[in-house]
Amino acid sequence: MNPVAIFRHSHTEGAGHFALFLNQQNIPWQMIHVDLGEAVPSDAAAFSGLVFMGGPMSVNDDLPWIPKVLALIRDAYAKDIPLLGHCLGGQLMSKSLGGVVTKNPIKELGWGKVNVADNATAHEWFGDIRQFDSFHWHGETFSLPQDSVHLLSSAHCANQAWAIGKHLAMQCHVEMTEQMIRDWCRVGADEIATNLNSPAVQTAETMQAQMSEKLPHLHKVAEQLYRHWLHGIGAGTR
Repeated sequence: MNPVAIFRHSHTEGAGHFALFLNQQNIPWQMIHVDLGEAVPSDAAAFSGLVFMGGPMSVNDDLPWIPKVLALIRDAYAKDIPLLGHCLGGQLMSKSLGGVVTKNPIKELGWGKVNVADNATAHEWFGDIRQFDSFHWHGETFSLPQDSVHLLSSAHCANQAWAIGKHLAMQCHVEMTEQMIRDWCRVGADEIATNLNSPAVQTAETMQAQMSEKLPHLHKVAEQLYRHWLHGIGAGTR
């Protein structure tokens, strides 16, 4: 089978738990380091699926690779090649398919509960999960593209995830690992400090203190979503 393409937009925001999951399922994958200037492919048909990770930039920034990624997403969508987006990745998917990305009412940095919508599509993706603690790091939010189904919300961000068929876009981060959280706390120390007045921003110490309790369950949620997403590329899971 063709590999799954994973797009990295920042050196601290790699594939995380998703890469571990693919390796466990013996699914081939290829990292495309957009942050290092690697070319964005023009033909989605070279891959079984496209996965877009996070990043500190906005999809509305004037960056040369963003229009290319948006075009690739539309190409994959037209060819029925599964798409998966994490935070910035979800925003890229939303914008490419007709949604808009705007400032969220407040920043969300750290752990926070998200609620699963009560609809058939949400039940297909999440199974019996109705609420979970996810990790967040965003100041913008996406609207829902036409034909998408709303999947997740939080107290401070109404649109945390949507799906269209085999395509899934998330605002929250289910792919986190301990090392990623430590790296983000280090790189984002100033962002944390200047936003501590937000009710959805935690200190770095709090984020890291809660890792051992919250990450195992978050990984189970991620694997539930990733297993369902793999059905779209015709790959069974163990």
